[in-house]
Amino acid sequence: MRIDIITVLPEIIEGALHTSILKRAQEKGLVEFGLLNLRDYTLDKHRRVDDYPFGGEAGMVMQIEPIDRAISWLKSQRHYDEVIFTTPDGEQFTQSTANELSLKENIIILCGHYKGVDYRVREHLITREISIGDFVLTGGELVAAMIADAVVRVIPGAIGDEQSALSDSFQDGLLAPPVYTRPADYKGWKVPDLLLSGHERKIEEWRHEQAVERTRKLRPDLFK
Repeated sequence: MRIDIITVLPEIIEGALHTSILKRAQEKGLVEFGLLNLRDYTLDKHRRVDDYPFGGEAGMVMQIEPIDRAISWLKSQRHYDEVIFTTPDGEQFTQSTANELSLKENIIILCGHYKGVDYRVREHLITREISIGDFVLTGGELVAAMIADAVVRVIPGAIGDEQSALSDSFQDGLLAPPVYTRPADYKGWKVPDLLLSGHERKIEEWRHEQAVERTRKLRPDLFK
């Protein structure tokens, strides 16, 4: 899999892409990352990629020309299954989305910035718009890093114990149950006796019950 990220601030993402699971996934040959600085695709002598919006609204808007050049250059190198734009008003990113994207061969992520992008980018160059929540960030770089992390960690082989990824929250539509480790008794705060019993069937039943109850209490929207 290859993930190319178009951004005006590549330095925000570089560290995340070369650390922990993402680093190991690259070393195993499971994923490749490309970072394109959008400023390299502008013809403006000052390397500007934004301008004032028509109509007089406040803020600056990312121009279509450098974005089109960057995407066109990438597409001249290989086929892409998705061209994703990170934007607060996109579809909500979920574990299901991450699972789906992990099956793709190549994707582009365009990081939003400033007031947004010239809407023609969204009309003609983008295949999917993704949001991580109903709030606004300075740019989409952190969002792109989060998408990359969530997608890559479910690629078979990215995590040593693949069952760990499959038992994460949201994989089955529920929050994960509580987990504990040693010591079994710390300051009188004890691990539930059942988890120390070795009775696998009862432990699995307890975990499912806990997952259902935590989802009902903390995420009633999912529980429905």
